Amino acid sequence: MEITAIPRSVRASFKQLSDLFLLAEGGYLPVRGFQGSREVRHVAETMHLTSGEPWSIPIILPISAEEASALRGAEEVLVRDPDDRPAGRIHIEEIFPLDKSHYARHVFRTEDSEHPGVAWLASAGEYSVAGPVKLEPGWRLELRGGLPYAPSEVRSRIAQRGWKKVVGFQTRNPIHRAHEFVTKVALETADGLVIHPLLGETKSDDTPVEVRLACYRALLDNYYSPGHTMIAGFPAWMRYAGPREAIFHAQVRRNYGITHLIVGRDHAGVGKFYGPFDAQRIFSQFAAGELGIEPIFFDTVHYCRKCAAMTSPKTCPHGAEHHVSLSGTAVRKLLSEGQTLPPEFSRPEVARILLESGAHA
Repeated sequence: MEITAIPRSVRASFKQLSDLFLLAEGGYLPVRGFQGSREVRHVAETMHLTSGEPWSIPIILPISAEEASALRGAEEVLVRDPDDRPAGRIHIEEIFPLDKSHYARHVFRTEDSEHPGVAWLASAGEYSVAGPVKLEPGWRLELRGGLPYAPSEVRSRIAQRGWKKVVGFQTRNPIHRAHEFVTKVALETADGLVIHPLLGETKSDDTPVEVRLACYRALLDNYYSPGHTMIAGFPAWMRYAGPREAIFHAQVRRNYGITHLIVGRDHAGVGKFYGPFDAQRIFSQFAAGELGIEPIFFDTVHYCRKCAAMTSPKTCPHGAEHHVSLSGTAVRKLLSEGQTLPPEFSRPEVARILLESGAHA
């Protein structure tokens, strides 16, 4: 009787499963697998693959020293999800020690442990396993919300609508009036808009996914044209890598069939680690057409009582005393005190959901 060897396996976190899924489903093209030591270093230093193609964030699968030792000599590793279900396989090409200091300095531009990306990296395994991947038949990444989230699903829905110029909007927060303004301005020059909220892991103090989804649906039901707008899920996790992540978000959205990505103030930033427009400036480091997707830049947007409209420094001549623009701290304070958000800042439906949920914006 033939005995089938049980493959060696590792238990993966959501972050690792998210990357596994997007690699296998073509979301990270031209990257097709977890990257090896030479590729990781080259991407970190140059924002390009060794092949010359642009790519801004190394895709790694950190494992512990014990797991690395257990995998020594294996050709393949089975990746299991937290429920111990087989999720996918990696054809092992390399297992290598991570140079976390080098990674953090280049990708996050800091080694400060207060940065959530640096903190994640510090707590991750000391080694990484590299190689091409495939999903196990029938396994799917579990996400809340019931939205299409595989790149092929979203591309298919875009094609069914006949859209050619497609604007994407990355968000990990509720959409307020300023966000609504930039998405609608961008949509005026396009065939369709894909609101593409990130549904993977974010910071613990970010608005919960189910609350954000309720806010998105309230807006789409009441304030967006259904013939030119759709919502889809983005199953990635936040690295909070600021400028680097803006490039990453753009390239991944290209694989979803999106042709233009809105890049606003402090895209994918956190705290004071990046300048408010660093994520826009970084696009100038790439040749025209190199990324395969075009960014659309927006300045800071606010409601001006004098103009009686949403405006930006490009269009409004009035001073800050006429602007309605709340900081995250101010928003949290209002909601914690049971006060609703001003209608100039947030649609009443969104404000109500946030207030009733006890969440902040």
